Amino acid sequence: MKVIELGRRPVEWAAQQLESDSVVSRADAARVQSILDAVQKSGDKAIGEWSKKLDGIRLRPAEIEVPRAKWGRAAAKLESKTRRALNVAAERIREFHLKGVPVNAIWKDGDSHFGKMFVPLRRVGIYVPGGKNGYPSTVLMTAVPAKVAGVPEIVVVTPPRKGGPSPAVLAACEVAGVDRLFQVGGPMAIAALTYGTETIPRVDKIVGPGNAFVTLAKRLVYGSVGIDMPAGPTELVVIADDSVNAEWIAADLAAQAEHGPGSRAVLVTASRSLADGVARALGKERKLKTMDTQARERCAAVMVSHGQAAADLTNRLAPEHVHIQLREAGAMVQSIHTAGAVFVGPLSPVALGDYVAGPSHVLPTGGSARFSSPLGVEDFLRRMNLISVQEADFDRLARSAAELADAEGFVYHAYSVVKRVKDRKKSRISQTGS
Repeated sequence: MKVIELGRRPVEWAAQQLESDSVVSRADAARVQSILDAVQKSGDKAIGEWSKKLDGIRLRPAEIEVPRAKWGRAAAKLESKTRRALNVAAERIREFHLKGVPVNAIWKDGDSHFGKMFVPLRRVGIYVPGGKNGYPSTVLMTAVPAKVAGVPEIVVVTPPRKGGPSPAVLAACEVAGVDRLFQVGGPMAIAALTYGTETIPRVDKIVGPGNAFVTLAKRLVYGSVGIDMPAGPTELVVIADDSVNAEWIAADLAAQAEHGPGSRAVLVTASRSLADGVARALGKERKLKTMDTQARERCAAVMVSHGQAAADLTNRLAPEHVHIQLREAGAMVQSIHTAGAVFVGPLSPVALGDYVAGPSHVLPTGGSARFSSPLGVEDFLRRMNLISVQEADFDRLARSAAELADAEGFVYHAYSVVKRVKDRKKSRISQTGS
């Protein structure tokens, strides 16, 4: 585990030491764009060709969609303890998001009414990464809040595997209320959801995490389709003191590092004994000794002299996850302003949040927590404004509207208002006979 001494250096310096090199080169970006273009032009045919090149599996058009009957058969074969865990997680996720459903708000101003109304998106596409065994948890963390929001059609895309998606992913689709499932991944999946193909319908918004290439593809298609956020390789900052179990911290770092290239797991502490203990555990603890070298290199520790430096560095990194494990955690919680999710206390590991805590594990990464929020029910709703102006209020507001339109040089904007003023005045004169 790399150890960085902050000393009197600015936190910017430490942040630069921790930044990963981009895993997407210009050539890679050009290739992603070529894949998007190919799928937009050739649909299912391009999906089959690129799936063969990138995944080693050539898909015929008839094989792209996974039949609903297969979901049930797979779910029936799933171990009862796994099925039970899926149900527990789904219920907790559902309960959390039900508490956050926005409500329509209408208020009066004089005799007029103004407000905002929330309307579910019509069709949402969810990207579920492939990984070793698929990610049923991601199905739940994305599809359940979409269902709570009232989205009428939810489709899932996930990279193809020999034999099809894992039984756990198929069962999760059933539990979460997914409508259709397609075995296509990478930029091909993002393109298909954006533009539509002969088999895969075009969606209004794409959500879900993915690798650097999926994240880049989402950025490139944004505007033709909505996206949730840049949700790429995972990040964790643990802020801890010597009151905690070093082996637990080591396990937390290892859990994030095992996600693969681009992942970052950082301990920030003023305790040398804790940093040394974590380093020993990563190298000698029986379970953690099996970590591969690359995963171990994704772990680091930053030595700071005081809590404010820990907070400043964390806010500068704006990580996906922050786990605070301090004797007195309250002040540090109040000092963290940029993070996807904050976990507090030794019994709140990120791994618990990844599965059953309730809030979605789809969180902003790559520093985007500075301006992005976790996936929530709001991501599946559109907000519309309501304006209903009555006579007295129109008379009070019309002149100002016309004057502002004139100031901006919009002649017909002003005319649209003034015409009503004049016509209504004529009407009143006519009615009074004077």
